[in-house]
Amino acid sequence: MRAVAIQRFGDPTGMAMIEAPCPIAERGQVIIETGAIGVGGVDAMIRRGTVADMHPMPVGLIPGSEVAGVVAAVGADVDESWIGRRVWAFTGVGGGYTEVAKARVGDIVPIPDDLTFTDAVAIGSAGPVAHFALSHAHFGSADAVLVRGAAGSIGIATVELAARAGAQIIAVTTSSTERGTRLREFGATHVLDRAGNGDASAPESFDVIVDVIGGALVPAFIDRLAPNGRMVLAGMVAGPVPSDVGSRLLRGFQLSRSLATFSLDTVPADATNRVRREQFVAVTRGGLSAVVQDVLPLDRAADAHRLMDAGQVFGRIVLTP
Repeated sequence: MRAVAIQRFGDPTGMAMIEAPCPIAERGQVIIETGAIGVGGVDAMIRRGTVADMHPMPVGLIPGSEVAGVVAAVGADVDESWIGRRVWAFTGVGGGYTEVAKARVGDIVPIPDDLTFTDAVAIGSAGPVAHFALSHAHFGSADAVLVRGAAGSIGIATVELAARAGAQIIAVTTSSTERGTRLREFGATHVLDRAGNGDASAPESFDVIVDVIGGALVPAFIDRLAPNGRMVLAGMVAGPVPSDVGSRLLRGFQLSRSLATFSLDTVPADATNRVRREQFVAVTRGGLSAVVQDVLPLDRAADAHRLMDAGQVFGRIVLTP
């Protein structure tokens, strides 16, 4: 089968098409003929080598953590009725950029007949991250919210979910006026530049900040938290946060601010999959958006990563085998 592998960590030129053996379903696993493959921020971080210190990855890794397609085979202890069904699947830290993928049966969710594979991978991971990140921040409709890095799939879903919940103040950081205009369509009320400036009418402080970006500017955004404000770091596409981030919190000790990380790994699979199923239905009914910038063939995976590195993606890029 055809697949894309990381043969050298760094820029996208280190990715290449390869011929790989088809996976075989082991106990508790399913085999999926992929119809769509999500290209996510974690994929780019792994390919760049950003997470190498925390999670070393081997050369030759097939990246990609989510696919949608049809179950072709099942392993032992898996109900054979899954065969032929349309599903979304989490493949782990890799294994998605391929014509045939493998996943644990507990990591697959049926896709409604009227939901495309492309839309499934656009919202299947991002939507639950946004939902539970807001929950982790104890978000309420009266909170003033800032979404840092709002033009990606997680950011867009966070904006839309906050707006659906009744938030009246939803500020976003993004890289251009055009993106800001589009984000207003999903519920954003204030558009800021990447440094958090650019809108004089925006609040100086926020009750909740959901940060998908991470990197060197995290301490500056901690300073934008209101008293009792909660910041949730749900991604690190710009790299790790500075080592002095704790001292920044302590500097405002009397403001009772808090900073937390968030990963879906800490949410029970049944809870995540319940939300995922609900969001799939919401997309088919127009209650939630699956935003796809482009659909590219698998052999253009490196081009997809170049667009991500250049900050030119609004929503999600999807690959097709």
